[in-house]
Amino acid sequence: MKTIDQIYQNKIEVKKSVFWAFLCPFADFKDLLERLKKEHLKAVHFVYAYRVLNEFNQIVEDKNDDKEPKGTSAMPALNVLRGNELINTAVIIVRYFGGIKLGTGGLVRAYSEAVNEVIKSAILKSYEIQKTIKISINLKTFSRFDYFLNKFAISSKKEFKEDIVLITLCLNEIQEQELKIFLKNFSFKDFQFL
Repeated sequence: MKTIDQIYQNKIEVKKSVFWAFLCPFADFKDLLERLKKEHLKAVHFVYAYRVLNEFNQIVEDKNDDKEPKGTSAMPALNVLRGNELINTAVIIVRYFGGIKLGTGGLVRAYSEAVNEVIKSAILKSYEIQKTIKISINLKTFSRFDYFLNKFAISSKKEFKEDIVLITLCLNEIQEQELKIFLKNFSFKDFQFL
């Protein structure tokens, strides 16, 4: 699976109709859609599709044709996201009608091409499923633990409270195994899983 970490955009023109495609991380989707609707007042369609992992690591998909004929716009866009194995990613296609009807086949090709072109311009990153773990560490042993986090490039959020540090970790499988090995060096009074 792959994902992105910023917004990308690209434009194609098909028989005088302009298709602006915006590829974005799913977290930015709703705000971007609202912004595009305010910025592109003369656009006739705002088609979207997205794929996201839920808390059970199941892929959830949704799409909207925004008054284009059913199956001619959002489904082709979603299929391109699937074909590129994109996850936690959304695409919004803003269409300006150019006066020439494209027909169902023409719409399918145009929307597919718009999404393919914006993906070509994007930097795709490997996506790995991560687990969130919460742990409390005795302040005396925190520096050793912090060194471990930096050594294995583990992203964390730290909250200092009196003589303990509450840490939320995002770990891939390898990092989780390294954490288990590392924690064997600590006594149970030094740390606790929350």
